[in-house]
Order: sequence, then structure tokens, then C-alpha cells
Amino acid sequence: MSELDDLSTLVRAATPLLVIETIDEQRVIECFRHVIAQALHPLWRWTLTDGLERLDFNGPRTLEVAADATSTLNAIREAEQRSIYLLFDFQPCLQYSVTLRQMREIVQRQRCAAHTLVLVGAKVELPQELDALATRVPLALPDIKELAGILRGEAAAWQREHNRNLEVDNEAARTIVRNLVGLTSPDARRIVRKLIYNDGALTASDLPELMKAKFELLNRSGLLHYEYATASFADVAGVSQVREWVQRRRTVFLDPSPKPALDPPKGVLLLGVQGCGKSLVSKAIAGGFGVPLVRLDFGSLYDKYQGETEKNLREALASCETLAPCVLWIDEIEKGLASGGGEDGGVSRRVLGYLLTWMAERKSKVFVVATANAVNELPAELLRKGRFDEIFFVDLPKPDVRTAIFTMHLKRRNLDASTFDMDALSQASEGFSGAEIEQAIVSALYDASGNGGALDQPILLHALETTRPLSVLMHEQVEALRAWARGRCVLAD
Repeated sequence: MSELDDLSTLVRAATPLLVIETIDEQRVIECFRHVIAQALHPLWRWTLTDGLERLDFNGPRTLEVAADATSTLNAIREAEQRSIYLLFDFQPCLQYSVTLRQMREIVQRQRCAAHTLVLVGAKVELPQELDALATRVPLALPDIKELAGILRGEAAAWQREHNRNLEVDNEAARTIVRNLVGLTSPDARRIVRKLIYNDGALTASDLPELMKAKFELLNRSGLLHYEYATASFADVAGVSQVREWVQRRRTVFLDPSPKPALDPPKGVLLLGVQGCGKSLVSKAIAGGFGVPLVRLDFGSLYDKYQGETEKNLREALASCETLAPCVLWIDEIEKGLASGGGEDGGVSRRVLGYLLTWMAERKSKVFVVATANAVNELPAELLRKGRFDEIFFVDLPKPDVRTAIFTMHLKRRNLDASTFDMDALSQASEGFSGAEIEQAIVSALYDASGNGGALDQPILLHALETTRPLSVLMHEQVEALRAWARGRCVLAD
């Protein structure tokens, strides 16, 4: 493991102060157990509850000193043998001037051995006096081999407890292990235990629950939204071009080692008239790939404090990479990347810059689906070839697509579509979007209910006649968008 090599090098180089931010304290201990096998230095652990305790099993197990910070640092300073000290949750003690001074003198090797102090905590923020002297060490997360060991260990524990064999689908178990990548050991162990104890089995039916639990762990900031119900292309009328495009690339996207000549698909931009199903197509793309769908709300990213917006974006994208393979849906992307004429202090430009860099350089299998209604508000950098694999235009539905939309929505309401004249309905709904057709059906159902009867052709035609679609209300804007898309975008249908 690379972090073991890094830690060994830092310890052999007598680095005085290391900082490790993690909640997985046991993993830190195990890493340093491997380090001292090469460095051959005593290893000590300190907690406020237990004081100093030796972990390498050579010599006394504890020191007869008080557990408070002052006594502990005095004991470390007086120790003649060069040692490694893991100090868990020591940061709050550094707010006291005496403790801070003691720590600085040890780190600067004033009248003491060349010890290595390691500050360990979930979040370690050091005083300025110490921060310049510290080396921060990122602790790698468990790899596939370690995660497989966790799964085997929890399965064996369940079998001992229940005195019977655990039902295991080997292919599903391998998929579960792969999807645990990106989690700490404690988090992975909790999820595995939940899956096992839920039904006494590890099968493919556990995968949705696994992804939901993993998302909740990674999205503590609340910047992403997990879409639990992704659609299939069977639920979307039209968009045949998008359907075929996704099917041609599905195998490559999911293949852990695709052919070098085939670059994994990165994303698509969906432009179109409002209400024509761009959001539904986004969900269908995730369903077509068979991966989770997470939605990024740009509105939740923006923060009034300097640098926080960019930090929020970095955290959200990092969470997506940990969830990979997945589809990242950015709805109405133009609203989050509008320039604002400099009124936002350049935040939008910095957000755009980071997003473009991430889109170009990411290696993880995060497929981006961005939707937009106002193409004129999109920055040119986002539209150039290479940012997205393809730009699809979702136009107003054609007659056959409108017929399919009517049939679909009538069936969802337990109505027999064969009792309606679909050609007449399709003709009467010229210029309607899919959303407007659905709302016309809803309005007609209310009219029929108010009259004490059932929905029929005349009532539905009346609802269509009294509806003014967006293509009429905003005729100039809609036609300008459709004219711009001709020859520039691939039609979704």
C-alpha cells in the first residue's frame, strides 16, 4: 500500500509532526504497526481516557504518568529512546499556551530525542505556530482486498452467531465489494452487517440498499440528491436517438477494462423546449446504463463566504467519483453558470472553470447529463466539442410521439386508450409538449368528474382547445431555440 511506504519514509526521516485526518483510528494503528516493523521504533498511543499506552509489545505497556496533556508531553520530552506517539483527539489541548509551547519545543527537538508525534482526529486544525511545522498525510481508504476481507469476516461472524450457512450469491458479493470502494473500514463494516442481518443473505437484491446507504454516508453536506426511482426508456415516448446512443455505449461504460481504442463515454447535454421531457430522459439514461443517478442542485452550492462555493463543488464532485459508476444530473445548468456581469465577484466564472477542468480530466466513471432551456445563456466553453460527447435537442413531439404520450398517460390512469381517436387527439395537440399533454388529460378528468361522468373524446378535445401551449405563449422564444438547434444539435428523436 502506498501510504505505508510514505509513512515509513517520513518516520525514517525523523519527521517531527504528522497530521492524519480520519475517523478510522484502528486503521491508523494498523498502518503504524506495519511501519515499526521496518523502522524498529517504539509505538505509543495516547488518549485522554487511558493516557500513554505502548502498542509494540516491547517493554512496559503503560507509563505511570497522568493522562493530562501537560504530564504526557513532559513524559515524551524526557523519553530518551526515539519513539512514535499517536495522539488521538489531542487538538483541543493545544488551545492552552503551556501545552502549545511544550508541543513546539518537542517538534523543534529542543533538549529531547527525535520523536515523531502524530496528531489523529476527524478534523485537525492547528494553531498557526504549529501548522507550518506539520506534515499532513492523507490516509488511503481500504482497497478491494481489505473490503473483501471485511465482508468475509462479517459473513463468518453471522454464521457463528446463527449456526447456519449464509446464503451468498458470489457474483453479487463481488459487486458489493466493488461498490464499497471509497468508504472507510467502519462505514463499510456497518453497511455489510446491515445487508447480511437484513435477510440472512447477500444477493443482487441488496445492491439498491447498498447504494442508498453509501450515498447517505458520502453526502453528509446535502449538496447532492439521490434519485431512487430512475426511469427506463420504455417510460419515455420518442427520444429513439438517445436510446440507441446509450445502448451502444453501455458495455464500454460498465466495462472495468474497456478496449484502449474506445474512450469511456463522459456525458451529454440535453437542450430543448420546456416540458418536453429532458428531466425524464436524464433519468432514463441512468436506467439505460443501469447505474445510480445523483442530481446536483447548483443553488445549494452557492455560499456568501469567499471560497465556500468552490469548496462545495469540489466536495460534491468528489462524492460523485466515490459513487462511480453513476450518472450525475445537472438540471438547468445555465442557471448555475450565468455570468452575472461580475456582480457575484467572479464566483460563477471560478465554478465554471473548475467544472470544465474536472470534466476534462476526471478518470472515474461519472457520466454527466446536463439539461438546459436557454442555450443563449450557456458559456461557449461548455459547448465546444470534447466537453460533452454529444448535444441532443429534445424538440416538441411529432404526431406519432404525441400519440404515444396520450396512450401512456391514459393507461397510467387506468383508461382504455383504444376508446379514443388518437389521430384526432394528436392533431388537436399540435405544438404541445409532453407535460402539456399530460396536464390537458388531468384537466379533462376534472371536467368529467365535475359533470359526474367518465372521460371521453369530446371532453378531452375541449381541454386541448382551451389550453394555450408554451409554443403559442412564447412563440418567438421557442421558435428561436428550435431554429438555433437545427444543424447544430442531434435530434433526440
